[in-house]
Amino acid sequence: MRLTWSALLLLSASLEAAEAPLRFVIADSWAMPSIEIEGEQPTSGILYDTMNSLARHLGTRPEFHVLARARVQNAMAQGEVDIRCFAAQAWLPNLSGDYLWSVPLFVQRNLLVSDHPHQAPLNPQDLPTQHIGTVLSYTYTALQPLFDSARLIRDDARNEEQVLQKLQVGRYHYAIASQWTLDWFNKTQASGKPLHRVALLQEQAVSCYVRNDPAVPARRILRALLQMKMSGEIDAIVQRYVEPMSSASTSDAAGP
Repeated sequence: MRLTWSALLLLSASLEAAEAPLRFVIADSWAMPSIEIEGEQPTSGILYDTMNSLARHLGTRPEFHVLARARVQNAMAQGEVDIRCFAAQAWLPNLSGDYLWSVPLFVQRNLLVSDHPHQAPLNPQDLPTQHIGTVLSYTYTALQPLFDSARLIRDDARNEEQVLQKLQVGRYHYAIASQWTLDWFNKTQASGKPLHRVALLQEQAVSCYVRNDPAVPARRILRALLQMKMSGEIDAIVQRYVEPMSSASTSDAAGP
């Protein structure tokens, strides 16, 4: 009987460990096609599909914590969540060594977007002093000197979709958005007036990083992400939402 009870206890502990959720942190500033957030929970999008697939590979369930972007890293540091995706080490220069990074999974292309087309690529340095659409608490390294000198003035919105909506209705004439968001916005708008990519500001490989904690299966998570990337699964998820770079939203002025 003692052996039976011991076996049951071990089985119970094993099942409890297997059922522990994988806790993802999600910034509420993300927009489609990265992620759709409804009622404080994600419902679709590239990152949502990637996170769900990762949890399936690990035999667990995902748990999503949607937070203001300024609170994301604090939640990681306090152990409230386990994994953050779509980040770059360059964005977190003061991050401690308590985290492990995955291989690069996606490419983030930040664009200068205009409400009118340009015949040639635009140099932001040539813009006269004016407001420009940005996302609250986002850092834009390429344009920071122009913000610091007040040559360009930030007009912040909660997410990139709102930034582009304000550009479309004429709140300003230029904004910053990712290639994904711009293409999705133009594809889903009924106005028939696309917004235009006029300069590539920055191209950055982005990854996931995981808390290096004994309670988190960090090595298994990183191996699963590597397998998902190498097998083409992650690229296939992206292609479900993102059209080729020949999209109509990409102006000839954008350059390579």
